[in-house]
Amino acid sequence: HVQLVESGGGSVQAGGSLRLSCAASGSAYRSYCMGWFRQAPGKEREGVAGLGDDGSTSYAEFAEGRFTISKDSKNTFYLQMNQLKPEDSAMYYCAAELVFGHPLRGTYNYWGQGTQVTVS
Repeated sequence: HVQLVESGGGSVQAGGSLRLSCAASGSAYRSYCMGWFRQAPGKEREGVAGLGDDGSTSYAEFAEGRFTISKDSKNTFYLQMNQLKPEDSAMYYCAAELVFGHPLRGTYNYWGQGTQVTVS
């Protein structure tokens, strides 16, 4: 079984920054494609950023130039978010092991529980 645990969410003023972390653990975990998603109340979940096992990255248009996805050597991956806007407020989820489709829209095997980001 694979577990993903997010952290780093919180409340921040517009223009500020946050770094979200997602720690992956479990004997079944493989370092395949991973991604960050978000869902605001009343809206559908949307892809934010994806990181391929070859190091390639993909970003939603709203994230380009403001957000950066990265991974360390210990199965933890990150989403650095700068220049935050009130419309970035949402629950943010990490996902791991893309099995089908594009990193921002595809099907992942594992999901975290989410971390709340509020920008005022």
